[in-house]
Amino acid sequence: MIAELGHFALILAFMVGIYQMTIPMIGAHKGWHGWMDSARPAAMAQLLLMVLSFGALTIAFVTSDFSLRLVYENSHTAKPMIYKISGVWGNHEGSMLLWVLILALFGAAAALFGGNLPPSLRARVLGVQASVSVAFYAFIVFTSNPFWRMGNPPFDGRDLNPLLQDPGLAFHPPFLYLGYVGLSMAFSFAVAALIEGRVDAAWARWVRPWTLAAWVFLTIGIALGSWWAYYELGWGGFWFWDPVENASFMPWLLAAALLHSAVVVEKREALKSWTILLAIMAFGFSLIGTFIVRSGVITSVHSFANDPERGVFILAILAVFVGGALTLYAFRAAEMTAKGVFSPVSREGALVLNNVLLAVAAFVVFIGTIWPLVAEMVWGRVLSVGPPFFNQAFTPFMIVLAIALPLGSILPWKRATLARTLRPLRGALILTAAIMVLVFAVSTGNSGLAVIGAGLGSWLVFGALAELWLRTGNSGAGRLLRLPRADWGKATAHAGLGITFIAVALVQAWQSEDVRVAQVDQPFRVGAYDLVLRDVQRVDGSNYLSQMATIEASRDGRPVATLTPEKRVYPVQGMPTTEASIDYGFWRDLYVVLGDEQAGGGWAVRTYIKPFVSWIWAGSILMALGGLISLTDRRYRVAAGASRPVRRDTTVPAE
Repeated sequence: MIAELGHFALILAFMVGIYQMTIPMIGAHKGWHGWMDSARPAAMAQLLLMVLSFGALTIAFVTSDFSLRLVYENSHTAKPMIYKISGVWGNHEGSMLLWVLILALFGAAAALFGGNLPPSLRARVLGVQASVSVAFYAFIVFTSNPFWRMGNPPFDGRDLNPLLQDPGLAFHPPFLYLGYVGLSMAFSFAVAALIEGRVDAAWARWVRPWTLAAWVFLTIGIALGSWWAYYELGWGGFWFWDPVENASFMPWLLAAALLHSAVVVEKREALKSWTILLAIMAFGFSLIGTFIVRSGVITSVHSFANDPERGVFILAILAVFVGGALTLYAFRAAEMTAKGVFSPVSREGALVLNNVLLAVAAFVVFIGTIWPLVAEMVWGRVLSVGPPFFNQAFTPFMIVLAIALPLGSILPWKRATLARTLRPLRGALILTAAIMVLVFAVSTGNSGLAVIGAGLGSWLVFGALAELWLRTGNSGAGRLLRLPRADWGKATAHAGLGITFIAVALVQAWQSEDVRVAQVDQPFRVGAYDLVLRDVQRVDGSNYLSQMATIEASRDGRPVATLTPEKRVYPVQGMPTTEASIDYGFWRDLYVVLGDEQAGGGWAVRTYIKPFVSWIWAGSILMALGGLISLTDRRYRVAAGASRPVRRDTTVPAE
């Protein structure tokens, strides 16, 4: 009965969405305030209905209601409770229900916090947001209904994919969806502005908090996915340029570009057309990512579904919304004239460079991702585009971006000179050079990569600190603490990016790997560490069987860690998994993977020493934290510019 109530609530939300996308839009066109105002209660009602629907599906998973086909195919009575709950979205149908729940959440948030928006703009934003929801309601109801019953319910289920039975994967999809779907608000604001023919500084201030929130959620989601791949898949890597990894990375790049572009619209009322286009394309790439994950046209370990019919439906949604928005953009682009004139050497010019680099980088990732599909469709050839292509094609844009960011952050608006701008960064330059010399002195192996990466990252970190000090006007720490939160947020995010640069370069340049057959009680050496395989025991888990090794690690005769890598088998699905054991450290990770037992005795053991690898996720946390700090700044409130004039000063919210 609860499942039927959830299904009914889903259909009611579908109907409310149809109302919300039509009546308020008509009211905005006619100037009928009652019709326009009805968008707000409709958005709240849609959220309430979706909470009921999603809650009903969650109850079905928690109570192991195997009469629902979705529960039967993705759960089991022996599964731990956290994975019963995460099983709700650990599949195609449930994840799409979460998708529309988050769409409704953002629509309700816009209705709740958009009270100071002009009534017609608010009605159109909520109408466009509802139209996106309606498309996905139709997708769920007609192709991906999570509430289908089975005529003869089985006694137990098939269990969730063992790779998804992990805390990292329990939280990774919700954060990604908050980012993906959050970009729908930027899209809705862009389309509403195109319909009204109004793109100005106030519009930029309205759209920036939604974009920043989506970017923060995407940052967290991508970092969680990277961390999960690092410790769960047993290959020791943090990024493989997998198509689904790329599907989340492309919107992240475009959202970052949109954040920086909106600054120029807000401060100088320039780049209006480009900013609107970025808002459309950022959400468009979120839809492209959804198509990649769910269509089956590109194979990936992360894919949810392999159904061409569903892929065609998503492709139709992509064509209607992105194609329609671009058509509207083509009609309105000539009206969005820029008011601010600026020199190439200026903050505006630096932000344009930033946008070009991020957008082209996203396009490079897109080409590399879809090229195998294009080659197969056009020439019938099966190709693989792997990390070497992406590393060589993508990295140069990031190098230029890292060089330009500290400079662009302190350039004056309208016009500037590079020589004068570099003066406050002399200290940052000296410290960066010192770090590069130090890294070169201690380098072993690929010193060029280590020196360049450490230099670029240090330049970003010290440049962010120099910018904060410059904002104080050299008046001391007291003024530093009184700086706007957005300034602190921007500096924190840029420093986080710098730390990630350092970590990626150093781990790739200095990491070491050892693969061998280890005999019990026979020591072997990896780098500066001595390791001994003591035994391998059978362990029975809650819903798996495991062979767990005990490996003692020491350095210079002093014990460092006892590592327990595993090889697991989940009997319900008959699927083996590898569980790495990692000794985490500030400067390095000691990473051990257990392989198969060998016919001649001993066990295959793979060992990695990964210097600075934890700094990758520390940098990601700092980037997300910087975004959150900026969101707390009063100037980031959704309707900050609705009733206040633009304040033109030298303090700029985080980009």
